[in-house]
Amino acid sequence: MVGYTGEVRPGGPVDVRELDALRITKIAVDEKMSNNCYLLRCRATGDQVLIDAAADAATLLSLIGPDGLTAVVTTHQHWDHHRALAEVVAATGAEVVAGAPDAEAITAQTGVGVTRPVGHGAKVPFGAGALEVIAIAGHTPGSIALLHDPGSDGHPHLFTGDSLFPGGVGNTFGDDEAFAQLIGDVEQRIFDRLPDATWFYPGHGNDSTLGTERPHLPGWRERGW
Repeated sequence: MVGYTGEVRPGGPVDVRELDALRITKIAVDEKMSNNCYLLRCRATGDQVLIDAAADAATLLSLIGPDGLTAVVTTHQHWDHHRALAEVVAATGAEVVAGAPDAEAITAQTGVGVTRPVGHGAKVPFGAGALEVIAIAGHTPGSIALLHDPGSDGHPHLFTGDSLFPGGVGNTFGDDEAFAQLIGDVEQRIFDRLPDATWFYPGHGNDSTLGTERPHLPGWRERGW
């Protein structure tokens, strides 16, 4: 039996990872943008959180199922990460969570109010535990990552949106100041804090670990993207 790989494609099957505290279901939507969406289910309570209602509401709602949804977390304000937000929230009544600096833009683009604007260090209650918010400005002003840290029961799991990918940080569109902010936040708030075994899940493409990417940080900073 093949274990979790994190390799998904739009129209293809989901990939499921079973942890002691939660189940992570990864799905890719939209052939053009190939966004990753992550459904997290607390194994103790059955509560569910969706990270990025990116597109294809019908598929996401089918995945969510009849047990409903506690919250939808939008990692940042870019249009491709919240196209299904309105439909998913209307169908589930879920709380809407986003980084405070991006909240107004998300509402303007989707018509959905952000009911829980969050900042660095905030906790998003989820079943028997919580996800910790790590604010990472640069790709957008209010980009956030979500950390599940099981402590002594296993290594951390980090959902990074478009701020960190295998091979580099997110796009800052030629803005040197934004890149300096992004690489600084990624280094200080992620790599300086979390261990190499931390598995991270980006907004597009395959997953990676901090240990795999850590040796390349100086090169990312030097190249400027």
